[in-house]
Amino acid sequence: MIRAIALDDEPLALKIIESFCNRIDYIQLEKTFTKTSEAAKYLRKQPVDLIFLDIQMPTQNGLSFYKQIEQATKVIFTTAFSEYAVEGFNVNASDYLLKPFPFSRFSDAVAKVKEQLDMKNNFVNSENNYLYIRADYSLHKILLEDILFIEGLDDYLKIHLVNQKTIVARMTMKVMSEKLPSNKFARVHRSYIISISKMEKIRNKMIYITSYEIPLSTTYEEGFFSKINL
Repeated sequence: MIRAIALDDEPLALKIIESFCNRIDYIQLEKTFTKTSEAAKYLRKQPVDLIFLDIQMPTQNGLSFYKQIEQATKVIFTTAFSEYAVEGFNVNASDYLLKPFPFSRFSDAVAKVKEQLDMKNNFVNSENNYLYIRADYSLHKILLEDILFIEGLDDYLKIHLVNQKTIVARMTMKVMSEKLPSNKFARVHRSYIISISKMEKIRNKMIYITSYEIPLSTTYEEGFFSKINL
């Protein structure tokens, strides 16, 4: 099931998206928003797979809103302005729907997202549970089971590994989140992603992994505990 939200300053546009989602059995539209501030507040606590996102809105451009989202989520832009198409795909949008769009076009866009998510899940469930990361002018093969946690430093990441040298790669936390299986890794802080299986204990909002103490941020606390069923 694809968990989705929709953000558009026009209530009628949201009604259309809601109606279309009700006709597709593998998508659940959990909430709709007319204000970016309310959508941002929701996303800080509730992870979703997909956002239907208008671009031309009064308080904040949808493109800039999506760039600020820290969790890895797919996006389908919905707008009446075709001039934003190139910018939309520059931020790796799954699709770009030009209003008014028919159900068939909407369904095709959602099917594309499902295919992308299925491919990711197939990777997670395959025997080859590893990543290739470019660092130090080399391509490193990293087994997912060897990752302790990932630390974000501006546009760089430090990948802490079991009994191996830490790898420093030029990448953002958002991009890394998209590469990692969500059932095995959790964002717990603006600057930290942890391997759930490597967690030894939690105490006073600190997560202990071997000799490391990693802070658990209030922003990510609810989503983290939902992953570990607490």
